[in-house]
This record gives sequence, C-alpha cells and structure tokens, in this order.
Amino acid sequence: MLVYEGTKELFLNSVVNGTIDEEIYESYQEKVGRTTKKEIASWTNSMKDMYLVLETKEIPDEAGIAIEFRIPSTSKRVDFMISGKSDEGKSSVIIIELKQWSEVELVSDKDGIIKTPLGRGFHETTHPSYQAWSYYNLIKDFNETVQNESIGIHPCAYLHNLNKTTYPEIEDDVYKFYIKQAPVYTKGDAMILRDFIKKFIKIGDNREALYKIDKGRLKPSKSLQDSLKNLIKGNREFTLIDDQKVVYEEATKMAVQSYKDKKKRVIIVEGGPGTGKSVLAINLLVHLTSKNCVTHYISKNSAPRNVYSAKLKGSVTKSHIDNLFKGSGIFHDCKPNLFDALIVDEAHRLNEKSGLFKNKGENQIKEIIRSSKFSVFFIDESQRVDIYDIGRKDTIIKFSEEQGAEFKILNLESQFRCNGSDGYLAWLDDVLEIRRTANYDGFDKEYDFRVIDNPNELKRLVLEKNSLSNKARLLAGYCWNWNKDGRNKTHIHDINIKEFDFSMSWNLGNTSTWAIDSESVNEIGCIHTSQGLEFDYVGVIVGNDLRYEEGIITDFTKRAITDKSLFGIKGMFKKDPEKAKKFAEEIIKNTYRTLMTRGQKGCYVYCCDKNLAEYLKKKINQQNDKNQ
Repeated sequence: MLVYEGTKELFLNSVVNGTIDEEIYESYQEKVGRTTKKEIASWTNSMKDMYLVLETKEIPDEAGIAIEFRIPSTSKRVDFMISGKSDEGKSSVIIIELKQWSEVELVSDKDGIIKTPLGRGFHETTHPSYQAWSYYNLIKDFNETVQNESIGIHPCAYLHNLNKTTYPEIEDDVYKFYIKQAPVYTKGDAMILRDFIKKFIKIGDNREALYKIDKGRLKPSKSLQDSLKNLIKGNREFTLIDDQKVVYEEATKMAVQSYKDKKKRVIIVEGGPGTGKSVLAINLLVHLTSKNCVTHYISKNSAPRNVYSAKLKGSVTKSHIDNLFKGSGIFHDCKPNLFDALIVDEAHRLNEKSGLFKNKGENQIKEIIRSSKFSVFFIDESQRVDIYDIGRKDTIIKFSEEQGAEFKILNLESQFRCNGSDGYLAWLDDVLEIRRTANYDGFDKEYDFRVIDNPNELKRLVLEKNSLSNKARLLAGYCWNWNKDGRNKTHIHDINIKEFDFSMSWNLGNTSTWAIDSESVNEIGCIHTSQGLEFDYVGVIVGNDLRYEEGIITDFTKRAITDKSLFGIKGMFKKDPEKAKKFAEEIIKNTYRTLMTRGQKGCYVYCCDKNLAEYLKKKINQQNDKNQ
C-alpha cells in the first residue's frame, strides 16, 4: 500500500510550498487510519533533505515517488521509494531508509545490530543498511511481479543528521556485508546519494514500477523455496515420525486444496509437551512454501520464532529466514485471505487484543483465520501461562464456523520429551494437582527426576549436563524481579537465595536466542524464554508462589511485580476473590508444568518451600518403591 505517491516534480513542489506533511497526513488518515500530525510533522526535515538530493534535472521529473510504502503481508513500511527506468528501459526502484539519528554506538557481537538514542538512553536496533536490505529481500522473495518482470530494486540508507567523522561506527567493518548490499549515506552525502540514484533512474516512469510492486501478487520466490528445502533436507532435528507424519500429510492436503479452490480451511492440532508440534510446524512452513503457498510461522512468544529461525539458517541469510516468522499481533488490519497458509505454534498463547497497549484489533484467533485461506493451530491448553492467553479449542472452532471454514481436529500422541514417558506427564499433573491420574505413585519409563536441596548443587548438575551438548538450562518461576538496571550486566543478579549464598541473573536480554546460545547456561531463563522449546535437561527453581500445606497451594502475591503474566489479578481479586484465585492457580500450575516438561531426559528441581520439597521427595520415593 502506497501512503503517498506522486512524481518527483509534484513532490518537490509540495516541499517548496510547505504542504508535504499535510498531504502525507491526509493520505495516511485515509489509507491507514489514525495518526497524529506531530508524528507526520517529524518527517518534514527528512523530506527537505530528500528535496536537496532530488532537485536536479539529471533525475527526471516523471520519476515516481512513494512515501511510507507498506510491504504486503507485513507491518513493515519503506520510508522513501523512487521509480524509473534505466537507459535500456529496465524498471528500477530505489529503496531509501531515512533516519534522523545524530548519534550511534557500535554493537560488535551481534549481527546487523547498532545502538542509537530511542526515547530514554541508547537502545539496540537494526543497522539502517540491514533494515533497507531486509525490505528489499521481503519484496524480492514474495512479489511475483518483481520476480517475473525483473524489476531492479536497489536499497540504501540516508542518515542526514549523522556526522560520520564523529561517529565512524556507522561504517564499521562488522556492518560491511550489509553496507555493501545497501550503502549508507550520512550528513554531507546528498550529492553522493544523488549519484547513486542517477545510476539506476535515467528515464521517468510516472510511478509505473511503484504501482506494479504495490499490486503484485504474493508468491514465494523459487530461490527461497529451494533454499528452504535444502536446509531441512537430511536434518534429523526436523525428521517426522509416527503421528507427526499423519498430521503433516492431512495438513498439506487441506492447505493445497485451499490454495486451489480458495475455500477456507482450519486444522486444530492438540498435543502435550514433547509431541513434536514445533517440528511439525517448521516442516509445514518449508513444504507449503515449496508449493508456491505464501506461508508464515506464527507465535506470540518471540523465543521459539528466534530459535527456529536461527536453526534454519545455513547458507541462507538472516533476512530471508526471519521474514517467514511473524508475531501474532499483526493481522488485525490484514485483508481477508491475504495469505495462503498461516501456521500457528503455541496457539494457547494467543491474545484477544494486539498491540503494546492491547488496544488493536478484536481477537487474534479470528483475525488469523480471516487473513488466510488455510490455518493450522497447534495447541495445548494446559500451557496457558498468562492472564491474557485466550487460545482454546472451542474458541478456534467458534471463529472457524463463523467464517464458514471447514475444520478438523487432530491429535499428536507420540512423546519425544521426558524420555517418551506419557507416565511422567500424567504423574506431574497428579503431583501438581492439575488433574487426578492413575500415575499418582510414579511413572513407568526411565526419566531422571530429582529434588535437589541446594540451588548451588542444582546449578552444578545443569552445568555438568550442559558440557555434553549445550542442551541443559536453568529455569525459574517468575518470583524475582527483573532488574532493568542490570540488563546486559552479568554482575547484577536478580535471583538471590541468601540461605545458600546463591545468586544469578535472569537471561540478560542481550540475545534473542537464549535457548541455544553457549553462554546462556550461566543465566536463568523464565517461562517466556523457554516455552515452546526443549532441552535435554532442565534445572527448575520453584519460587514461593507454589507451596505445600496439606495440599498444593498457589500464591500470586509472591510473583514478581515485573511479571506481566498476572497483570490485573489484584483488581480481579477485589471484585471476585474466588474467580481470581482459581484463575491465578491455573496460570501458576501451568507455568511450573511447562517448565518441568522442557527437559527430554531429565528435570532437577529446587523448591524454595521446604514442605513442597519434602512432598515431592515422598512422591519420588513412591516411584522408587514401585520400580523395586
């Protein structure tokens, strides 16, 4: 969608007459929705700088100009685009990422990341060259018109307020690859940027290429399809077995049917921890993309998106893969049936409203079904761990029926986690008093479950197991505040158990792939960084929100104030104490159930509440007596 479009001549006149910000504002209101004049006015300086770049007869007056182009199937917007033709008559489009930054700081240990003042203090963000290049890849990989007509797209970045003599970090060698793909221009480079544009725009096209891109049909490129297939082929981690294969074939069949006949279809896949939901989701993403379906992997939680995206990277660049992974809150303003297939992992974590302030859209489940011809929801209702989680099977069925979708419910039974032990999962449900099961006195198959009396010993065990394959992690219930002043500072410890002189930091937030980073074993993960992922072994610290007093009790008042998963529970408690206690109990028990089922081979537990530790030991002793 083109928010503002015109020719170079019209654009220059609007800047000279001082009307460009008003024109952008009115067009934005009409095509996108509500915004503020203050936000639009902030672009005025950038438009004046672009005027200086374009004010030359060497760039044709009939060259097309677009401002704020929203890339279809995403929430991403390209700041500035120029279209025209080369001397040979080939269509060309320049993508320009505009930044008003005046300061930057180098980030040398992360790919394509830089720091700049955003709000209060310096914050990490993507390098402008990486950003421009990623937009180029999005358009190239998913726009059929660009692929078929060989429209040349040339990205760059323009930081017109940044003095590169003062801040040479903007061109540091760590960004060399991205700057080569998308050159970065800074203060004083207006004429150099002009020369870059002149190389590709010789003849005006009166916005023709812009219109073609805007109206181009979504379709994954052949190169993207081939790259994905090569990455997953022969990778044992993504091999399907047993009922995974059955669900995969049924989902593929329904997706291809919807692609051909345009009829809406939905599959709900129920499966507990370790049933291979995420592996199946990745296989479907790759396979359906190879069938020309515009397909995306969706999850509310960023941790599984980042980890599975990283695992798929090989010879394929970060931008290509990341574009296939989306959050769940971007579909509230999508056109109906825009996508061929949306694969929703951890569907129990979906929210009603979207946006930072939970004020956008109506219901994420409804919006996902509406936005795609085919959608598949992988769900385990016992992993709802947040007050905003609304993902339930009956809700998916309701919205499927409302939108006239054919739907099926399938189940995954085979266990890959907990040494293949359905019994351990049933035992854990009984022990936590989530549900009564026949496994109250233990479980059949071998699984290394231990209650540890000292958190330092727990840490030692996890470090020992991790040395084998980097697949062991420490996790904890959210009963310790996340110290904002300690972000990225390993010496500032959030979790302190003074009785044992034990202290560690929450995962520091300086990486998006904590679950697979080699150094993260020295940090403690929470539900938000581990849900949807798996390890060989986990060590779980159970806080005082779960205790034993003649039965399992939960106490939401022991949760950290920085924990948002029970945000609003105190207000609910004042209105309806019983309802609030029941709701909080479900969230807290589900949280520990989820944490204690992340390990495929073993789970070691330290309990802050001594009564709970003794209760679990008693249950383990029953298990040992049963096996003797």
